[in-house]
Amino acid sequence: MIHSLFLINASGDIFLEKHWKSVVSRSVCDYFFEAQERATEPENVPPVIPTPHHYLISVLRHRIYFVAVIQSEVPPLFVIEFLHRVVDTFQDYFGVCTEAAIKDNVVVVYELLEEMLDNGFPLATESNILKELIKPPTILRTMVNTITGSTNVGEQLPTGQLSVVPWRRTGVKYTNNEAYFDVVEEIDAIIDKSGSTITAEIQGVIDACVKLTGMPDLTLSFMNPRLLDDVSFHPCVRFKRWEAERILSFIPPDGNFRLLSYHVSSQNLVAIPVYIKHNITFREGSSQGRFDLTLGPKQTMGKAVESVLVSSQLPRGVLNANLNPSQGTYTFDPVTKMLSWDVGKINPQKLPSLKGTMSLQAGASKPDENPTINIQLKIQQMAISGLKVNRLDMYGEKYKPFKGIKYMTKAGKFQVRT
Repeated sequence: MIHSLFLINASGDIFLEKHWKSVVSRSVCDYFFEAQERATEPENVPPVIPTPHHYLISVLRHRIYFVAVIQSEVPPLFVIEFLHRVVDTFQDYFGVCTEAAIKDNVVVVYELLEEMLDNGFPLATESNILKELIKPPTILRTMVNTITGSTNVGEQLPTGQLSVVPWRRTGVKYTNNEAYFDVVEEIDAIIDKSGSTITAEIQGVIDACVKLTGMPDLTLSFMNPRLLDDVSFHPCVRFKRWEAERILSFIPPDGNFRLLSYHVSSQNLVAIPVYIKHNITFREGSSQGRFDLTLGPKQTMGKAVESVLVSSQLPRGVLNANLNPSQGTYTFDPVTKMLSWDVGKINPQKLPSLKGTMSLQAGASKPDENPTINIQLKIQQMAISGLKVNRLDMYGEKYKPFKGIKYMTKAGKFQVRT
């Protein structure tokens, strides 16, 4: 299925390659580089690129392109999902998935790729199983391996591989039994200049960290499960029970895993957490423009809006910006024309504002269009869709676990047109 895998950094250098069936020349990546040149943004490179003899299927994560080379037709999403699984595994093993971390642990990387794909077909992709096959690197283990010439590969076949629950290893024991769930929602929205919503949707995930002894059987129910649309589950979830009762029933993997991801696209269900009052004007024939921006919370259920960062690509004719922020700090890059305002936390009693003037090139014509404003934000202890976990129950084991649920909303591509 997958013949080769190339890892390409932001500079366009291939810094790691792995081949399964036969060696595919690096020159096949030239088609990828051509597509990369045509794309305006790094994330706009087409995920599937046909070439005369191959297909290139890629994902961009942590400023690294993971490019798989395919010779016969396969469902592209199958390959894309596998590539995301590779990135998640690297992140789980090394803490971060960066070019430096991959180069520092290159032996473990090749061992992992060898186990994850068998002759080009996905085999072991569960973190539980992989950690029994290949021990995660530690400073001590790396030193011992260097001195003795041994590897991180385990001696025995994982017990989970042979059981009916392949995602969970057997004989798990913990002194503190705990299960934590994080409901994280990302809101993507485009707001027009009058403040009306053009598009708005929510991408949500429920990430779990389960450290429970034995073989627990969990059920998770929601107050309003009908909100969940377009749901993708971890293989541990019993799908028929979800279809019938809208209850998540599962034997969890050990440790960290993504229980489900979902999508809320119905516009009337998507609340907009902040509003912007803006007045950005350029006068014909004048060498100055006016910049006036005020931020405020909108539908946040009384929760604080934090880590707010406002950025805007100003028109090419702007030479400089002389602005006065009521809170936070701003920077303007006269080369890239990028304005960034680090607002911090929004105080509803004293709304943050950024006001001042922009210097324009003398004699330059008035900019054709006003800039768009991009916003990043975080709201702790709130899911913007209104999703609420009702209860979490455990069966099959005698002890009482410690349970915790956290909610968080953050902005994905949140854009306001002026």
